[in-house]
Amino acid sequence: MYEIQYVYEDEPVTQDVDQHPLTRHMQRLTQRARAFDGRRPLVWDLLVTGFFVVAAGIDYLGDGWRNIAQNTDLPGWLVAVLTLGMSLPLLWRRTRPMAVLTVMVGFGVVNSASGAMLQIALVQLIVLFNIALRLPLKTLGWAGVLMLVPLVVGTVRYPTGSWDQQIVPQVWAYTLVALLGIAVRSRQDYTRALVERARQLEVERDQQARLSAAAERTRIAREMHDIIGHNLSVITGLADGGRYAAAKSPERAAQALDAIGSTSRQALDELRRLLDVLREETPEAAGTPEAAELAPQPALTDLDRLIDGVRAAGLPVRSTFHGRADSLPQGQQLTVYRVVQEALTNTLKHAGPGATAAVEVSYAADGVRVTVTDTGQGGALSDTGRGLTGMRERTALYAGTLEAGPRPHPEPGWQVRLRLPRATAPLSLKESAQ
Repeated sequence: MYEIQYVYEDEPVTQDVDQHPLTRHMQRLTQRARAFDGRRPLVWDLLVTGFFVVAAGIDYLGDGWRNIAQNTDLPGWLVAVLTLGMSLPLLWRRTRPMAVLTVMVGFGVVNSASGAMLQIALVQLIVLFNIALRLPLKTLGWAGVLMLVPLVVGTVRYPTGSWDQQIVPQVWAYTLVALLGIAVRSRQDYTRALVERARQLEVERDQQARLSAAAERTRIAREMHDIIGHNLSVITGLADGGRYAAAKSPERAAQALDAIGSTSRQALDELRRLLDVLREETPEAAGTPEAAELAPQPALTDLDRLIDGVRAAGLPVRSTFHGRADSLPQGQQLTVYRVVQEALTNTLKHAGPGATAAVEVSYAADGVRVTVTDTGQGGALSDTGRGLTGMRERTALYAGTLEAGPRPHPEPGWQVRLRLPRATAPLSLKESAQ
């Protein structure tokens, strides 16, 4: 396995591929050359231009050009000017390829018309490749037309055979170079598209992770509110009752203190269990005594214990159950439990002295219905609190409905009505928000 590195906007993107070691070595060399060219493009341009200038200079100084020239009596200065005029512009072949080609074509026309026929004219193919690689296809067409001008001039001025023998091979060479430039350009565009797609997927992954983290924080806040809020309300009710009983019945006060201790320990255990789950565990730590001790979430079978705790806090509660909850999904059972818990907690907080509460739960084939009412005088609760918000969020996960408000006049108190249709899975965050 090894890494192929694509460079896109100065940032590498890698992927693992199985290939032959020689291929891997060559690709690494190519990547290093491209990286160097990206950092210092002028150095590479000078090297390429210098190579062809030196090669053309050797051809000029060694009179090698006379071997294929149609006119060997040309003055040396003209040959030197043509040599430099068709080699030096290569320095700007990548930044201004069309301008470079125009200059070369001008010298190429003189080269063909004078009969020098210098081979350095073939470097026009390099410029054509850069035009196909960087400029629009319309510009490539005009470039092809320009390159035909010196070819036609040389054929007309020095006809050495049929037109197809002099022109067609050159046209095929131009076409193949242009197609090569288009192929490389298409490959680069495809690579850039893949890299951009990978970046988009990374952004989407990070966004999904943030959404999941936010949803998890909301769930944790909901659980902590339900656990701490309910138990503190029960403790407050027990403490108030114990204070009144201390003067008349010390035994009742002692019972209240025992209930406060039991409720406090239960709240601490639930809170510790929730916080332990949040700890980051490693596979090695999972089997140690310090690993989090997991326990199932409350279910509808725990409603009796919940109601008994509220009664112990001094709030008379009448409970009625219709049907069986055996086939109700665990998530819906937890939602019903938390809604009843929060409704009774609000009654303990706001109903005032002398209030009573009633819990009615009905199980049917199409879902479950819950009604929690009280006879308190505490007035309407604010929607800005976490309690009502948490109940609504839990209900929305299962496409249920929740109504919370004062009881119909003239009955005093508050009521909470919950309806959950039977479902097999909760809705997603996006679906529950709609």
